[in-house]
Amino acid sequence: MPFTHARRASALAIVLLAAFASIAQAQASQSVNVSPTWRYAGKARVATGTHGMVASGSAIASEVGRDILKAGGNAVDAAVATGFALEVTHPEAGNIGGGGFMMIRMKDGKTYALDYRETAPAAATRNMYLDSTGKAIPGKSISGALASGIPGSVAGMLAAEKRFGRLSLAKVLDPAIRLARDGFVVDSFHARSLTSAARRFKQYSPAALAQYSIDGAPPAPGALLKQPDLARTLEAIRDKGRDGFYKGWVAKDIADEMRRDGGIVTEADLASYQPKWREPVKVTYRGYTIFSMPPSSSGGPTLAMILNIMEGFGPLPPFGSTALVHREAEAMRRAFSDRNRYLGDPDFEKLPMLAKMESKEYAAEVRKTIDVNHATPTPPFDPSIKDGPSTTHYSVVDADGDAVSTTTTLNDSYGSAVLVTGAGFLMNDEMDDFATVPGKPNMFGLVQGEINAIKPGKRMLSAMTPSIVLDPSGKLDMVVGTPGGPTIITQVYHVISNVIDHGMSLPDAVAAPRTHHQGLPDEIDLDNGGFTMALIDSLKAMGHTVRTKGGGDVQAIIRTPDGWQGVSDPRGGGKPAGY
Repeated sequence: MPFTHARRASALAIVLLAAFASIAQAQASQSVNVSPTWRYAGKARVATGTHGMVASGSAIASEVGRDILKAGGNAVDAAVATGFALEVTHPEAGNIGGGGFMMIRMKDGKTYALDYRETAPAAATRNMYLDSTGKAIPGKSISGALASGIPGSVAGMLAAEKRFGRLSLAKVLDPAIRLARDGFVVDSFHARSLTSAARRFKQYSPAALAQYSIDGAPPAPGALLKQPDLARTLEAIRDKGRDGFYKGWVAKDIADEMRRDGGIVTEADLASYQPKWREPVKVTYRGYTIFSMPPSSSGGPTLAMILNIMEGFGPLPPFGSTALVHREAEAMRRAFSDRNRYLGDPDFEKLPMLAKMESKEYAAEVRKTIDVNHATPTPPFDPSIKDGPSTTHYSVVDADGDAVSTTTTLNDSYGSAVLVTGAGFLMNDEMDDFATVPGKPNMFGLVQGEINAIKPGKRMLSAMTPSIVLDPSGKLDMVVGTPGGPTIITQVYHVISNVIDHGMSLPDAVAAPRTHHQGLPDEIDLDNGGFTMALIDSLKAMGHTVRTKGGGDVQAIIRTPDGWQGVSDPRGGGKPAGY
């Protein structure tokens, strides 16, 4: 159903506050400034480096990646080492029991997209989460073993390392093995996270409760957390490559754990898993070039559509203005409506709208449906035409100019909450990212269609948006990504737009408040505490429903005259490391 202009209300005016502060002055200070309509989320954590940079959701994992660079590894070596270290030090999202996407740009100018998204087990069925009346069984696709797809992270990281890495697998994996075997010091961010997860572990996995406890309680800040079972799994991967995970005792332990708890992932499923090399999405925006992930991620096409719609407006209204937030919300609304209806796994579904979503011509048509003075209600969703804090992102650049942008996930925080006994890692609950009931919302409120229904071997649609940005001369400029479910796409948009459109420094671009609209539910989400009531009231006067919420953990890198600047979001617990 095409968008049409909503019935016009009488005498509505856009409220623009005359006292809007100078953005340039706010950028120059790189501090937590407050404008009349918005405020920063906090002060981003920043590192600089002449040669290379790693920005991730864990300070320890970032240091692991940096040390790999210093030891002669390239960006791919560092990304893989960081990824395995995150399994140890960032258990809510860093994972070998989940999946993800990796964007790689090498110094020769070639860019690659690696899809290691989880897949549905062979025994999966379209209606496996429905009761006899056709209604969703609460929680079945979110917690417990039946929620898990076949994990792809190990296969994906090893495929990238084999194709592009310089170092041995042992050199890349040994830091994570040491952290698991000898322990790492838990910081306050992860202590709070593990404490909040303890109740869920108690319900679904006593093994997880035991692994992430010290003397029967979640670790306090400063405690040393050791994970010997996980160390043994990582050693098996180091010694036997993918067969150390997808075959042998680790695969047997996974299948046994799934079977004990009513899951359906088998040893045969694991042995047959393969990552996929795909053609990156490429979009230009005001002279810059952005590379991002294609399906089975919706991130690249949806980001491209938002950027193309916004570019056609010409110079944008000031940051934090009602006019800007309204235009962005309407662009996001339309891009997500197409995303939810038309995108799925390209190996299983035809995606005739994909090229349109990436085109400027289609964006121009869609832009004509936007009323710059009034909200346009999202049309009813027809599923027959035809993803939170549990995700993490890391960005890497090396001295040669190679770059890696990786987003990886367990889906819900700590995935399914089921730990593989004896192997020491959590399994994902990624099956919920399918349209388990087409036309009904998943845990992130996304309403998706039949094109994303469950099929054996199929990849569930994702919102992950690892991206690489080139400047107008074609030189590597930025590497960016974030967790956040469907807000991943809009968060990446905001960081790119903040730098290009609003001239912000990268720390300010990451710390600035963000907005989100995903079509359904028909509402604008604003960063909690990021915008004033005056702005919120003006959006409501235009016909928008407004909700405030938090989230996001952007990890980004930008080129500087002296090398690289890494930035970690003040909303998360990460920290960059450079040299």
